[in-house]
Amino acid sequence: MKNTIQRDLFPGALEMMILRTLKRRPLHGYALAQHIKQTSNDVLQIEEGSLYPALQRMLKAGWLKAEWGISSTNRRIRIYTLTPLGAKHLEREVSSFERMLEGIRRVLSPVKP
Repeated sequence: MKNTIQRDLFPGALEMMILRTLKRRPLHGYALAQHIKQTSNDVLQIEEGSLYPALQRMLKAGWLKAEWGISSTNRRIRIYTLTPLGAKHLEREVSSFERMLEGIRRVLSPVKP
């Protein structure tokens, strides 16, 4: 499933997944993409062309901060951390998503006699 993630997700879904992942612990971009892929049982594969622009948007919005570090293979990496503003945004987005999902569930549920 190498299709671009943008066609498969609703607006804001990628950002929500990134913020939720970073709420657990700071990570670099590749580790973020791998975590989302593994957690979704390989259903969601985030391409670099979607991931890094989303990270830049979130940095500009103040939802994330980034610091340079060194990987275990001695490569320079950018490590992203959730900010308090990002945590508040995540909470609002998850709440909104849960309301929308409940509405969809009601519409898709079998009609009761």
